[in-house]
Amino acid sequence: MNRVAKFMAVSRVQFEGDWAEAFPGVFAPDFPRLPQRATAGSAGYDFFSPLDFELKPGETLKIPTGVRCRISEGWVLMLFPRSGLGFKYRLMLNNTVGVVDADYFGAKNEGHIFVKLTNAGDRPLSVKRGEAFAQGVLLPFGIAEDDDASDIRTGGLGSTNRT
Repeated sequence: MNRVAKFMAVSRVQFEGDWAEAFPGVFAPDFPRLPQRATAGSAGYDFFSPLDFELKPGETLKIPTGVRCRISEGWVLMLFPRSGLGFKYRLMLNNTVGVVDADYFGAKNEGHIFVKLTNAGDRPLSVKRGEAFAQGVLLPFGIAEDDDASDIRTGGLGSTNRT
């Protein structure tokens, strides 16, 4: 297996600021567990919820995970809902699949990974703090022969080519 990434926590200051923006008036919890695989054969690294939450059908929630990931060049971290939650509740990521680029690690927001979820099902979903709710898979990628990208990321989430 190639060892191509390292999960770590964002700074406490970054986490508390992002938490306050996502959940005004709610005290930021201690850092959640870093993502990890459940078994030696798992492709996905489970992301654990930093809070108890319930999503009624049609509701959306943006979760600051407290996690960042240093990724080797030529690799990407793809985020998905946990399979069981997708099957049982039609839990979806709002951007369908989260793409965490290697250069996101150096962004102004420290590469803080957020997960925005929607319950597209017909029954409420409850997740307890510490339960796995999303998973990340590290994948290699290629570039086109005539690629000439030279910009450098400065912004954070959803802000490639923006300051």
